[in-house]
Amino acid sequence: MTILKIGVVEDELVIGRTILNTLNELGYSHCGPAINYTEAMEMLEQDKPDLLLLDIQLSGKKDGIDVAYKLNELYRIPFIFLTANSDVETIERAKKVNPHAYIVKPFTKEELFAAIEIAFSNFAGNRSTARAEYADPHPAKEYIFVRDGYVFRKIFLKELLYLESDANYVTLHLKSQKKVMVRSTLNDFIAQLDTQTFIRIHRSYSVNIHQVDDVFPTEVSVNGIKIPVGKSYRKYLFKALGINEA
Repeated sequence: MTILKIGVVEDELVIGRTILNTLNELGYSHCGPAINYTEAMEMLEQDKPDLLLLDIQLSGKKDGIDVAYKLNELYRIPFIFLTANSDVETIERAKKVNPHAYIVKPFTKEELFAAIEIAFSNFAGNRSTARAEYADPHPAKEYIFVRDGYVFRKIFLKELLYLESDANYVTLHLKSQKKVMVRSTLNDFIAQLDTQTFIRIHRSYSVNIHQVDDVFPTEVSVNGIKIPVGKSYRKYLFKALGINEA
């Protein structure tokens, strides 16, 4: 899955460097830190982050909430407020710009990771064009990287037999009999792949059609494993495989 680029807006440089180091440990790309409104705008324009970690108190007359107003107006990316201020007045001001999360300093690596993942997932899930804007599908590529905990694992697509969905998780079944679980819906994960090769055959399954060995009335065999075929997906499966039922 695509590595997110996280922009950091933080006027205390020691804290800013600590955040960047934490993002490195979590496997994210990053840019910044910007220390004021002007630098934040320049970073957004030049580096085009996917998500912004935004301190409310910044150097200069304009603060992080001013940055958030401009984000909502021009850039339409998710942002998370990082602040030492949890007073009612600050929270009320922050609520008006609809942040995707609000973390009070100090925070742990695990808290930051959870906030980023949930904020971006919710943001993308609420936009019908999110997948086209944030994914990097490249159908011709030979592999993808998927997040497995804090590690990004390289998966060669020719080794990927089929995908199995369980709510918001997808299990990747490989030729080596290894399984890798990623947090994603099946539709979102398939959107990263060549949809001519990986097709949906059931509400819970997608297969690599090049790995299909046999086709039965209600299931297919992939590397000796039987996978159910949903009635509404059968016609599309046969078309993809070039099978004429007549």
